Amino acid sequence: MQKTLHAALVALVLGCFAAGGVWARCADYVPQPKPQNTARDVVGADLDTIRERGFITFAVYEDFPPWSYEQDGKPVGVDIDLGRLIAADLGVEARFKLVAAGETLEADLRNWVWKGPVVSGSVANVMLHVPYDSDFACRVEQVVFTGQYNVEEIAIAYRKSAYPEDPPVPAYFRFDTVAVENDSISDFYLSSFPGGQLAGNVRRYPTMAAAMTGLAQGETKAAMGARAQIEHGLTPDLAMHTPPLPGFSVGNWTVGVAVHFAYRPLAYAVDDAIVAAIADGRLERIFSDHGLTFHAPELR
Repeated sequence: MQKTLHAALVALVLGCFAAGGVWARCADYVPQPKPQNTARDVVGADLDTIRERGFITFAVYEDFPPWSYEQDGKPVGVDIDLGRLIAADLGVEARFKLVAAGETLEADLRNWVWKGPVVSGSVANVMLHVPYDSDFACRVEQVVFTGQYNVEEIAIAYRKSAYPEDPPVPAYFRFDTVAVENDSISDFYLSSFPGGQLAGNVRRYPTMAAAMTGLAQGETKAAMGARAQIEHGLTPDLAMHTPPLPGFSVGNWTVGVAVHFAYRPLAYAVDDAIVAAIADGRLERIFSDHGLTFHAPELR
């Protein structure tokens, strides 16, 4: 079964985030091998080369609405529009690799940013939609994590007719059914908290889009997942909210980009383009065009 971005994010959350309470930042850091003697077409290209050849390549996750997916044979979504915005600021064309998420975020970064996949293909110049965590960032030194462009969080969608007065919170799912994406953060959370009492009412779907469709068709009373995916699947009969999540240490996270460590000028240029787009409202308009609410990260 193909893993989704949420599966990769689960590995990041359960691993690196959990370690943060025990270790000081990178206290248990072990230096990693850097790519050496690797052909340019494998490790990427510097900013000057990108401008000379006239295009930049972006790795984006496939089948991941509203962020990146195919429609009528063409890539569409928020991340696709963001890639085109970055490319326009650099004065080049945007080209996209729609890639499957691996078992872990480390695997995705290895395959699409700093080394390349084992079987076929090559890395992209920039990977979009990379969850950011400072502890994780200092452990993966082959990659520059930059260009933070959105704060994502867990939300709950529900049928208005099922909850006419008070929106549901996780405790409600002891008795009511809730849709989740299989192996997602929400799946892990609801299946284990509190003491597994909610697990019997969790209904798992292959994607968050399918979970939202199930909710809209009355198969469940609610759905839980990442806010943007929830918001993308709302219909007039559905509503959404973001309640406190007891026992959930990572209810929100920042999304940014990843660039090969050897190409810092490219990373700086991409970051500058994103910061400018946040400041002048272009990024917020992209979100609005896709029916989403924009939550800007703190610029630092």
